[in-house]
Amino acid sequence: MRWLCALLLVWLALPVLAQQPSALARIDAARSSLVAEGRDRGKPRPMELRLVLDQPVPYRVYFLDGPPRLVADFREIDFSGADAAALSGRELVPALRWGRFRPGWSRLVMELPGPYALRAAVQGPAQGGGAAVALRIEPVGQDEFAPRDNALSALWDLPAPAAVAPVPRRIAERVLRVAIDPGHGGHDPGAQVGAIYEAAVMLGFARELTEVLSRAGFEVVATRSDDSFVPLERRMTLARAGKADLFISLHADALPAGEAAGLSIYTWNPQADDRATRDLAMRHDRSDLVAGLDLAGTDDQIADVLMDLARTETQPRSEAFAKFAVSELNRAGIVMHRRPVRGAAFSVLKSPDIPSVLIELGFLTDAGDRANLFDPEWRSRTAQAIARAVGLWAQDDAARAALSRK
Repeated sequence: MRWLCALLLVWLALPVLAQQPSALARIDAARSSLVAEGRDRGKPRPMELRLVLDQPVPYRVYFLDGPPRLVADFREIDFSGADAAALSGRELVPALRWGRFRPGWSRLVMELPGPYALRAAVQGPAQGGGAAVALRIEPVGQDEFAPRDNALSALWDLPAPAAVAPVPRRIAERVLRVAIDPGHGGHDPGAQVGAIYEAAVMLGFARELTEVLSRAGFEVVATRSDDSFVPLERRMTLARAGKADLFISLHADALPAGEAAGLSIYTWNPQADDRATRDLAMRHDRSDLVAGLDLAGTDDQIADVLMDLARTETQPRSEAFAKFAVSELNRAGIVMHRRPVRGAAFSVLKSPDIPSVLIELGFLTDAGDRANLFDPEWRSRTAQAIARAVGLWAQDDAARAALSRK
């Protein structure tokens, strides 16, 4: 019994290990298959998609419509050299494709002959070694088909548009809610310099900032309150669930000596192309990248258009907060980067419905920044300045909302 328990613990640990970049799973296409049950009478039949891998991986499954299709996201499978068209049973469905669509994520999209429902999704040991993911689906009526509502909600875990009541553009009648997001955490410690870990330093500052904001009369929504790992998409979902009016992510990264020093504030800009910013984006997103929707077709294009439309309101509000923050930090005597407000394609800034900024409080690789981060007086002045900026931004935001309503 002890031997069986030990084997089970090792097996349960494998999906976690599979998330590491060095543990890239590979598909055994020759042992994988798509099988339909019963005789072919020209109607959709129950099917089972079986993928044999050399190791288990985390995955998720959902359906999309127009046309009906099953989407399976894996983290991560190396599909290179495996032809989806050659999969045994491929002829049972209109189309099947797979591949790597973003760093850290692979995707399989299977077009279906009609509406289906997922009846079982199991990952277990495969005969002959490795792991097998078995997805059993059965045909259902259109009224039982449950696809993701649209590209935007599938990508960002937003509620379906039809289920959302109209809300005012600004929240002026209640206490302002600020989502505070200490970067990294858990198995992702962030930047490291000696025994100093970015995740721990940011958690400490987040607690101090939370106390200052609370004393100033604001409500705080924390994306993490301990040394735990929270996926990037989950951080935005938590902010959204907490009805946050502003999202502030806190970081103190590391870059080669001399490349960066001083506090800086980032807003969303996918066109940012300077090398230091690209390096930071890779660091921030290295452990968890937000998934998209499809390998090909129009879904991602639709999502981009919808999100760009949403950002026509939230992006100027994000930039407005950044300006208030720079002004108050300057007044507090906080030394900032020579370009204090910058753009970057950080995943936590992608939320189209919440004004969002990422504050690099400094860089652990810079001796002066490092000293500031451990100076209680500097941390206090910085937290107070950010809190004042939140208050000034909230007043300005409400005033602009009142003018727009007129």
